[in-house]
Amino acid sequence: MGIRAWAPRQWLVAAGVAVLAAAVVGVPTGVVPSPLYTRMTPVLWWNYPVWIVSSVLMGLLAATYTAGPGRARKGAGAPGGSGADAAGTGPRGARAIAAGVLSVLAVGCPVCNKLVVLALGMSGAMSYWAPAQPVLAIASVALLAHALVGRLRTADACPVPTGPAPVTDATDGTGSSGTDTPGPAGTATTMSSH
Repeated sequence: MGIRAWAPRQWLVAAGVAVLAAAVVGVPTGVVPSPLYTRMTPVLWWNYPVWIVSSVLMGLLAATYTAGPGRARKGAGAPGGSGADAAGTGPRGARAIAAGVLSVLAVGCPVCNKLVVLALGMSGAMSYWAPAQPVLAIASVALLAHALVGRLRTADACPVPTGPAPVTDATDGTGSSGTDTPGPAGTATTMSSH
């Protein structure tokens, strides 16, 4: 299912997450002026498009995990259903998280990043980190685009799980194995098989 077939709910999620991502990336990096933070170096011209494109891609990616109307969804433990990516722990989820961190590092003030200043010093931050930031920006946008394209291609094959999966035992799928299990005080209790 492509973006053209999205329900209004998915577009609302995309817009909401894009605005949230824009605030989460823009305010602490000083791209968005705020009384909470004063940036020590000026915002560069390319910081704005990277910030906007990253935020939009994050919103679109989040919307792929929102079920549209009439979409059959399987539980996380059902055959064929995997909740790993929906939980953000799958490969695309990890790429999206890495891309979000790269976005912050790319548009952030090079001398305001305490870790960079600690590692490289003020002059190193300006001499080495600042020139590397456009590369981080390209990597961030590329990772987000890759994750979005991959999710759009597999959205029907890997739908969003509806809820917790039923707990089943690996032996017969019924939740009981029909074997003796240790009971209280070392006594054995027999579980019946269905």
